[in-house]
Amino acid sequence: MLRLSKLTDYAVVVMARLAHDGAGPDGRVQTAPGLAAATGIAEPTVAKVLKILGQAGLVEGVRGARGGYRLTRMLPAVPLAEVIAAVDGPIALTACVDGGAGACEAEAFCAVRGRWDPVNDAIRRALSGITMADLAGPAHCPGHPAPGRPDLSLASIPAE
Repeated sequence: MLRLSKLTDYAVVVMARLAHDGAGPDGRVQTAPGLAAATGIAEPTVAKVLKILGQAGLVEGVRGARGGYRLTRMLPAVPLAEVIAAVDGPIALTACVDGGAGACEAEAFCAVRGRWDPVNDAIRRALSGITMADLAGPAHCPGHPAPGRPDLSLASIPAE
């Protein structure tokens, strides 16, 4: 099963909340306690997420009495893949894809060595084609994407 970490999910929620509260580049800032209260995520977790996002250049801290955090870019300019990579590391289905030589004990005799690359590339492209704005946009009914937003429902996948 492919599954992102809870921390990545929280990072998406925190970034969406920052955008919702107008904490974009040159915008107002939000504090970790304020974000925790607004999202229902524990304050230590919000602080951890903000630190990770800050290290990746996705948010920036503003010092001072009225300090806090804000986005460095508007959400339409932030691919989901970038957030995932910031929190969970490189996007890959198997360790051998991003680990390089010696990442797998079966590497020398692996029958599928190198064949996961197209799968991983497709997943990276798909996640890069979805922006944070797509996820943070207004709620809509399943099967009916909001105008200008991709249909991310399973119903949009053609049957074979």
